Amino acid sequence: MKRLSLPLLILITSALYIFIIPDSPLLLKLLFKLIPMWLIMTYAFIQLRGKRSITGWIIITGLLFCMFGDGLLHWFLIGLSAFLIGHIFYIIGFFKEWRFSLIRVLSIIPICFYAMFIGHILTESLIENGNSALFIPVILYIIIISSMAWSAIMTGNKWAMAGSILFVISDSILAWNRFVSDIPFSTVLIMTTYYSAQFLIAHSIKFFKKDLIH
Repeated sequence: MKRLSLPLLILITSALYIFIIPDSPLLLKLLFKLIPMWLIMTYAFIQLRGKRSITGWIIITGLLFCMFGDGLLHWFLIGLSAFLIGHIFYIIGFFKEWRFSLIRVLSIIPICFYAMFIGHILTESLIENGNSALFIPVILYIIIISSMAWSAIMTGNKWAMAGSILFVISDSILAWNRFVSDIPFSTVLIMTTYYSAQFLIAHSIKFFKKDLIH
């Protein structure tokens, strides 16, 4: 039961933010948005305990920048930049855990097709709506998050793989809802997949044993 207490607390605080906390005042909303991420980072530290793993520390740094992105996403480009840095840390950490498999290597093909599809839709919408200034940041983010998903798949770590795919789903819903057309229950869909993604990525640290500090 003690082992489940922190994941349960993450679930409860996430549900509070998604379903209970009102949109205003903004500072209260941001506080409750960040609480699950603080707890997820705590959970990540617990997975790292006793391992002294470089990969684990890199992933925790990624979690930290993603938490900054959470708090700053109200200012879109600043928040997007923080998430981008977080994904770069994830990519570095995951590629340190590379486990070659032809099937996993070939997963880059559907990832690229999806990136091109969503990128085409988003850039067309940005131009049509006069948001061409966001063209390069959005394309760059698509490239980085797609690379993050592929790097996670290449680890062979099922928790990292699932987390990265959920992250792509979450960000795809967010981008579509923001730039293309409204999606019903978008906040619920975005945040449930997002918190789940971050939790699974944090949990994946437990199963990375390579590159230990001596």
